[in-house]
Amino acid sequence: MKFAVLDFETTGSTATDRIIQVGLFIINDHEMTDRYTSLVNPGISIPSSITTLTGIDDEMVKDAPAIEEVIAEMVPLLQDAVLVGHNIAFDLAFLQRALDDNGYFPFDGRVLDTMDALRVLFPGLSSLQLSMVCHAFGIEHERPHQADSDAEVTALIWLRCMERFQSLPLLTLQRLELIFADSAGDFGWFVSEMRQYKELHQPLDPDLDRYFRQFALNVGEWGEEEPVREEEDILRLPDDFPAFYDQLKRELQQRFAAYEDRESQVQMLSEVETAFEDGKHLMIEAGTGTGKSLGYLIPSLYYGLKQDKKVLVSTHTINLQEQLRERDVPLLHELFPVGFRAAVLKGRSHYLCLRKFEHKMNILDFEHGKEDRITAGQMLVWLGETKHGDEEELHFANKGKQFWQSVESDTDSCLNRACPWFKKCFYHRARHEANTADVIITNHSLLFTDMKAENRLLPGYKHLVIDEAHHFEEVAGKHLGIELHYHGLSNTLLWLYKDARSGQLSNLRIRLQRFEEERAQGWCISIDRVVEKLLQLKEEWDQLTELLYQLLASRSDPSQSEGNGLVYRVKKDSLPTGWDKLEVLEENMQLNFGEALKPLDKLISEIKEVQDEYDVQSLITDLSGTVKELYRHRDSLHFFMTMPDANYVYWLEAGTYSRNRSLQLFCVPIDVSEMLKQHFFGPKDSVILTSATLSVGKSFDYTCDQLGLRENGADGKLKTVQLPSPFNYRDQALVAIPRDFPTLRGASGEKEFVDRLVPSLAEVALETRGRMLVLFTSNRMLKLVHGALKEMLSPFGIGVLGQGVDSSNRSKLTRLFQNSPNCVLLGTSSFWEGVDIPGNALTCLAIVRLPFQPPNHPLIEAKTEMIKQRNQNPFMKLSVPQAVIRFKQGFGRLVRTATDKGIVIIYDTRVIDTNYGKYFLYSLPGPKIEHMNSNQLVPRIKQWMGENQA
Repeated sequence: MKFAVLDFETTGSTATDRIIQVGLFIINDHEMTDRYTSLVNPGISIPSSITTLTGIDDEMVKDAPAIEEVIAEMVPLLQDAVLVGHNIAFDLAFLQRALDDNGYFPFDGRVLDTMDALRVLFPGLSSLQLSMVCHAFGIEHERPHQADSDAEVTALIWLRCMERFQSLPLLTLQRLELIFADSAGDFGWFVSEMRQYKELHQPLDPDLDRYFRQFALNVGEWGEEEPVREEEDILRLPDDFPAFYDQLKRELQQRFAAYEDRESQVQMLSEVETAFEDGKHLMIEAGTGTGKSLGYLIPSLYYGLKQDKKVLVSTHTINLQEQLRERDVPLLHELFPVGFRAAVLKGRSHYLCLRKFEHKMNILDFEHGKEDRITAGQMLVWLGETKHGDEEELHFANKGKQFWQSVESDTDSCLNRACPWFKKCFYHRARHEANTADVIITNHSLLFTDMKAENRLLPGYKHLVIDEAHHFEEVAGKHLGIELHYHGLSNTLLWLYKDARSGQLSNLRIRLQRFEEERAQGWCISIDRVVEKLLQLKEEWDQLTELLYQLLASRSDPSQSEGNGLVYRVKKDSLPTGWDKLEVLEENMQLNFGEALKPLDKLISEIKEVQDEYDVQSLITDLSGTVKELYRHRDSLHFFMTMPDANYVYWLEAGTYSRNRSLQLFCVPIDVSEMLKQHFFGPKDSVILTSATLSVGKSFDYTCDQLGLRENGADGKLKTVQLPSPFNYRDQALVAIPRDFPTLRGASGEKEFVDRLVPSLAEVALETRGRMLVLFTSNRMLKLVHGALKEMLSPFGIGVLGQGVDSSNRSKLTRLFQNSPNCVLLGTSSFWEGVDIPGNALTCLAIVRLPFQPPNHPLIEAKTEMIKQRNQNPFMKLSVPQAVIRFKQGFGRLVRTATDKGIVIIYDTRVIDTNYGKYFLYSLPGPKIEHMNSNQLVPRIKQWMGENQA
């Protein structure tokens, strides 16, 4: 088969733009056999933005051939070829126009896009950007955005795709052919060609042993594992921890020539092991570079193995769970003198339900056309690779997440042992691994889900390590509260009934209609009655949310909230005018809920008795799951509307554009400390809380208060430890505060502030050649600064990236920033923590404002009221400590390794002008702190960065 791999560089992307460079590579029988590349004189001037991107300017194309000459040389090469490109629609449009303009017939051959193939064949690829794909494949890409270089690497990528197709199990190829059979476009044709080629060249199928129920899998049955150690292995472990660690250290020294003890890590190892041994709680602050993960994993494993006790480790983010699984646990497997099991367990919706996926594939249910087919293809290929069945391994595009939601594992529709997939099930495998593990790595969300499920999800444990513990209280509030989104209830109603052909009830009715007997016809009549009630519910829900949205829009000031969304707190003792109408509407909904749910329960229990006769097992299982979901939404709505608990705060949120469709109802407990005491700090033998940011001004009082640990101090159950930083911050970080900067008060103050901020940031960026992260507390201010700063810096070749402007994806922005030699990155909320940019990519961190939470946010407001009732100062008790912890997280972005060096600029004079400012500076890990006039910033930065360079 002949492929023509094409790439154009152009003056832009509109119909009036021209081609300035062409790259064309011919592949015959899996080999590159020909190439054609040329610059093209477009007959118009090349825009400066295109020159910046491609490096091609007017001078370079001055003597290049015109497009008619180039097309004449390309046409013979395109003869009988399948056209291939990376995002081919762009290049195809320019090709057809050029052919037409120069008197040729349009290209009418088959057309394939490498992006479709990459998404299906390499489901774990995190970016489809050409240079990122090259990086992932180890392909050298010398000149990105030049057509000859881009076309060549695209051809190499296409060869890799064809190899990958041929390495797939035959059954997977046959399934892929079915998925794409009816789709428009040539990708389905090509999959069919690949299947035929495989059958022809590999008549014996080597993958037969991996097939189960017509799918190729990469897992056997769970529960078949060999033991990892003998009992006597444990007896050989040294009896005291220091002796054990000495043994481990020798192993580390042999393995890593540069290994040296970190004082803070050694102290952490000892403190954690002692806390376990003595049955104490420990709060331990360990800054960047301590080696925190090993600092708690090593003593956890040692203690757990010696005492035959399970230790649970909980992280805030899935990201850190993955990091522990991929990086730390394999290292410990190599180092530990005895075998151990470590399991990762996530919330159930992270795992694929094989039964649901099989059902979807068998009926080829693709609501979103090509998008769903590509996602299904991705997942089919992934099934042949994955050992965990965990969505983190997949990178979805567009509607992929919605497709996943239709096949994710969930409690309500699980058949457990009755499921034909039970012994292959990814969720039950993860549960089994957790039950047999020595250390279980989970996350805060699942800890609280387990607590609400009366501890039925996680194995029993008495020893807990909470990493990223500064988030524990916030996650507790979120998970012990209730959240109902407009789409939450709407989608559940739509899953039940969308129209006469789609929805679980419609599918069930179609299946039952085939049976003419009275019983089946009676069920069809019941379904019709229930559908009437569901349609009524949908109408009433739309009405109720529209009225709630109007209330929210009339009472909320979007300029006062982060992200300019609408927020309004509802208080039981001062209900807004017209609330009684809303109550009546909700009461009607409760009646309709009852009139839909009762007959549905009856219908399900009757059909369940005879489901095999009607072949509706899968449908009934999914239907009963959706019904349980509907019950939950009914109860959540009632809880919000009646506000029965005074320890909860109730509020509404929505975006300003999509009206009631973006509406969310929140009910969150104001104080979770009692619940935490009751479920964690009371019953557990030992809880270790660790993070880089737990103290405020060298004191742990704030975190103790939040978690309800204050009283535990009296019986000596809690110990707090602040570890010294392993970095030499005095030499590595300079904190500079421009003392003549304006304060930010009122709308006019904001303009004056931004007018001063932009030139100052530009001057610093020129000195540091970009390599600068600017942290904002307001999206609006970020956008104001972005445009002005970009305009100021672009003549000097320094780029500006803005969160929510250039992309909302944090990982993508971080990657773009690291790959750009001269760049300034502007970030808000999610950039204050968890972003890791070590080395020279980041030299300067600017903190635009101290990160105080908006005081009018309902939860902050309610906590403030509660503190006032105790006759305490909410600003000093809540606002300042919260902001200090966030500030410390932001500061931590700068120095990530022992060799990093840089500057932090704080554009907020409150740190030196106010009484509370000292808490911010005093909480930092000992950097050099200086304040100066703005005009002295750049000379001081120049001097600082020049020091110690020799």
